Amino acid sequence: MGIDQLLVIGFIAIFSIASGFIKLLKPSGAFAAFLTGLLVWAGFGLKGLILMGVFFLTSSFLSRYKSKVKEQLGEIHEKGSARDWAKAQVAANGGTAAFAGLGNFLSPDPVWLLVLAISLASANADTWASELGVLSKQQPISIKSFKRVPRGTSGAISGFGTAASAAGSLLIALTALLLFGGDPVWVLFVFLFGLAGSLADTVLGAYFQAEFKCVHCNVLTEKLTHCSMPTKQVSGFNRMNNDAVNFVSCFTVAILGMSLYNML
Repeated sequence: MGIDQLLVIGFIAIFSIASGFIKLLKPSGAFAAFLTGLLVWAGFGLKGLILMGVFFLTSSFLSRYKSKVKEQLGEIHEKGSARDWAKAQVAANGGTAAFAGLGNFLSPDPVWLLVLAISLASANADTWASELGVLSKQQPISIKSFKRVPRGTSGAISGFGTAASAAGSLLIALTALLLFGGDPVWVLFVFLFGLAGSLADTVLGAYFQAEFKCVHCNVLTEKLTHCSMPTKQVSGFNRMNNDAVNFVSCFTVAILGMSLYNML
């Protein structure tokens, strides 16, 4: 192994440790980020790391943006701002990018770059929709009941959140074009499938994600405990939490995008 490779591995390790130190990641999240970064670098080199870095840094920034305004969502959301191994885009969304890196390392093919770009576009679109959509002046509309629901409710959409989702997907698509080259059709492909991933996340969140109710105060939440008591499941599937929804939607649109692109 050359000195250049060792320096890159060292950089990935330092970046992961630093993310844990400044509390962007929990310890297990830092370890998962190191493995993900290692696989993306093995498959796509420094350009792949830069693309993933754009996603991670913008996501982390937005998760802290106006955090005091978002504190009220603590009653609803299972996740917090510090990301552990399965929370918010480390394994849940970064896992597909790691899969693409491993695939391209073992069997090089341009289609793996498409998987990488779509997975990160989908993850970025979902994160931007969640972190910025919650700041919308109007409450979102549930795609299941078509009624206004509290901000931060899974399976709900707003105009502002959808616009933020599109912007997040477009950022990754354009960054991938700048780094790896390509044509406008390729960029449009990544952008549309990235946006589709965010919409798929909303559908899965509305119809399949587990929702619970506090037996003490009756608040609806994603948490397994509330008011220091176990919550009662009222809808969805028990194992389909927010992390599972993120991974399934991200992985699905990436594979569908790869399959459709191969058919063209």
